[in-house]
Amino acid sequence: MEFSVLDLAVVAEGSDARQAIANSVALAQAAEGWGYSRFWLAEHHNMPGIASAATAVLIGHVADHTRAIRVGAGGVMLPNHAPLAIAEQFGTLATIHGPRIDLGLGRAPGGDGAVMHALRRSMQRNEDFPNDVVELLRYLGPPRPGAPVAAHPGEGTNVPVWILGSSLYGASLAAALGLPYAFASHFAPGDLEEARRLYRERFQPTEFGEKPRFMLAVNVIAAETDAEAQRLRSSQQISFARLRLGMPGLLPPPVDDVLDAIPVRILPTVNAALAISAVGSPQTVAAELDRLIARHQPDELILVGNIYDQVARHRSFAIAAEILRGRT
Repeated sequence: MEFSVLDLAVVAEGSDARQAIANSVALAQAAEGWGYSRFWLAEHHNMPGIASAATAVLIGHVADHTRAIRVGAGGVMLPNHAPLAIAEQFGTLATIHGPRIDLGLGRAPGGDGAVMHALRRSMQRNEDFPNDVVELLRYLGPPRPGAPVAAHPGEGTNVPVWILGSSLYGASLAAALGLPYAFASHFAPGDLEEARRLYRERFQPTEFGEKPRFMLAVNVIAAETDAEAQRLRSSQQISFARLRLGMPGLLPPPVDDVLDAIPVRILPTVNAALAISAVGSPQTVAAELDRLIARHQPDELILVGNIYDQVARHRSFAIAAEILRGRT
């Protein structure tokens, strides 16, 4: 079982986007040494606390500063883009960096109506998602003599494509196309068990993939003690609560009592959304990861760890890697 990192180039309070990007590069370099398989970045727009909006650009930057770890999108929100443009972007990345570029595709718009207007896109674009995915796969696949349009670079690169999702829709599409599937259980666990079951039961081998591959996203915050890990987690809880209240911002520093920063009526909703988490000492995190692995039987884990302090963040991912190396 492989294990990977999902990063959003999170901007912390008192910092800026330039530092967030530098932090992402440093984490990717460290993750490469710890044995992580992939380092994925995600597309979000109009979010002051996330510096990965130009996802392909940042992937290229991280790949420039690493050597072997796979670098990719977790994911690109395809309704925001023409399939040809994404094929050219990721075909160029693969041409530069070789076969270590991944492309995860999401159906969500990555923003609201105002963002869609600013991108000159329509909310109805997500209805074209299945056809757009197939079109993109064709552009990245073998040469098609006589095709009116080809991706240059892109054609023949065969960049691995994943479907991302938090509902049964993505699971069904990934199964029908024979593609690997990553479930966004780190913030939307409601359909996790049904999506996993549906994906495995309905998977059909195709030219794009021969067997199912299921990735489980887990929030991991590890520290020397349970108490310290819970304190570090408060940054993520506060940030998520503000997002749900329509007030997205920068990642706040941790607090001793999360109820000092989150209304008591909101905390249960926040904790339910973040339920697929392993938070605590190395022993606690190991036990929770073992429980999640046994229950969900993923082929791969992708870990999320939004921690305010970068030293603590690196320590958390190092602890998780040490635990998971013993389970591969």
